[in-house]
Amino acid sequence: MDDGKTTEPKAKWWSRPAPGRSTPTAPQEPSPVEDAMPPGPPADAPAVSEAPQAVPHDAAGPETVTAGTATTDTATAETAAPAPQAAQPLHEPDQYSTPPYGGPGPWAPAPPVQRPTPAHGTPVPPAYAGTNGSGMTAPPTPAPAFQAPPPLPPHPQGPGRGAHLQAAHPHPQSQPHPQPPSPQWLQYDPWGAPRQPLITQPGPPLGPDGRRKNRRGPVLIGALLLALVAGGIGGGIGAYIERNGGLTAVELPQDERNGGGRAPDSVAGIAASALPSVVTLHVSGSTESGTGTGFVLDDQGHILTNNHVVAPAGSSGEITVTFSGGETASAEIIGKDSGYDLAVVKVSGVSGLKPLPLGNSDNVQVGDPVVAIGAPFDLSNTVTSGIISAKDRPITAGGEKGDGSDISYVDALQTDAPINPGNSGGPLVDTDAHVIGINSAIRAADSGSTTEGGQAGSIGLGFAIPINQGKRVAEELINTGKATHPVIGVSLDMKYTGDGAKVGPKGADGKSSVTEGGPGAKAGIQPGDVITEVDGRRVHSGEELIVKIRSHRPGDRLKLTLTRGGKDLSMTLTLGSATGT
Repeated sequence: MDDGKTTEPKAKWWSRPAPGRSTPTAPQEPSPVEDAMPPGPPADAPAVSEAPQAVPHDAAGPETVTAGTATTDTATAETAAPAPQAAQPLHEPDQYSTPPYGGPGPWAPAPPVQRPTPAHGTPVPPAYAGTNGSGMTAPPTPAPAFQAPPPLPPHPQGPGRGAHLQAAHPHPQSQPHPQPPSPQWLQYDPWGAPRQPLITQPGPPLGPDGRRKNRRGPVLIGALLLALVAGGIGGGIGAYIERNGGLTAVELPQDERNGGGRAPDSVAGIAASALPSVVTLHVSGSTESGTGTGFVLDDQGHILTNNHVVAPAGSSGEITVTFSGGETASAEIIGKDSGYDLAVVKVSGVSGLKPLPLGNSDNVQVGDPVVAIGAPFDLSNTVTSGIISAKDRPITAGGEKGDGSDISYVDALQTDAPINPGNSGGPLVDTDAHVIGINSAIRAADSGSTTEGGQAGSIGLGFAIPINQGKRVAEELINTGKATHPVIGVSLDMKYTGDGAKVGPKGADGKSSVTEGGPGAKAGIQPGDVITEVDGRRVHSGEELIVKIRSHRPGDRLKLTLTRGGKDLSMTLTLGSATGT
């Protein structure tokens, strides 16, 4: 039924108002989308679920227009309107030929999607709670601040059309604070599929002039800062890896048990006990200098060493003593003897000295373990170990002067403990850390001359003065400054090549080879006799006879065996005494 309305053809449901007709304006408050849907489109028309702008013209009932609080009947407005003039389109020609400006009929396919900007007051659908990329419901985006567009001027066609436009676009003064449209209109697609979430295109915010802000500068600054931080961290990690050999340090397994002490008779125990009493001597003279070793005899500062160690000092040289702890002190010579190759020096003003106990060299057996301490090649506090290789080795040392006055005759202990230049004067100790000998000489592979390719180092043939002999000589040097030598009062033929020690025909001064009134003359020794045994021990040369005699004290009684004219004779004599040099 028409209800008193005009009977001109009805506009299609998507059409827009024609000139000369009144179009109801939407109420100021938005209404649900369902209220704006046509009551019954044709069955074969395209299905559109949301069309906020479409208002069917064939709806039943009167039509009203609301502007502010005033309500006007649209029928009265049409009656009072003047005759319509030639129609003028409200919009520019549409390049997409959207109806009603031309184009296909009602059953044509939907035109391309447009994103219209609604006029102020047009009903806007409620915000759609879309979903995020993970399928979860996302809250609607709050509406940004919106600036109302300026009002349109009155239309010249008459109050009917103008009233409609005035109602659709009221003057800003009637609404001081217009409500901005929902931001979803900027993204809303009227021809989209039903109930689809609105998809927004992210982008930089607009500036005051409507242009998009340029974020390239902050992005570049952030990238630069990130690169600097990453570079610093990488450099620190690289430095750590270079210094520490990797991100994780390699730890090798190690025995964490406490080493504890050492047995007193072990090499470590012997060294720990003896080292505080061993010193290193640095001797300098007008023409030469040297280095040797010594050990403390008493708490008064007396130190025993070899004569050839202190010989470079002469009568005006300097001797510096360095203790095992590094302390140093000056020393002076108390006495020396070239025949025994022994000397005693003394340091003054030194406290806390630890004397080294003296043992008994007569009780030493071949194979006994020994430790040698010294400063080979000026390497202080060097400890070597070995055994007693032999006893009563007759050795001679020195003889640089040519007259034999500096030759040393020693009935030595032989050891395989390494002894080298600089060990001279150092102690040879037993398992109780008691001194049993004074290291004095080594046997080289040849002459020992470096110019002739000699070997000056140890080959396992070292010799030490027995401490029993050293003790007696040291006591004499400390007490008198001189040492006494036991003598038999005869001159030997040192060029004799036979077995034994032969008494020479004449002495060095042209006199008899047997000192008148001496121990030998009293015992009955004659020139030309060959001495073969001393106290039952065989002698094979003149040097061996001197060594055997020097191993005793003056006043000792000796039993001699000799050959005279092819006959063996035995006799006893008492050793005399002579002052050494």
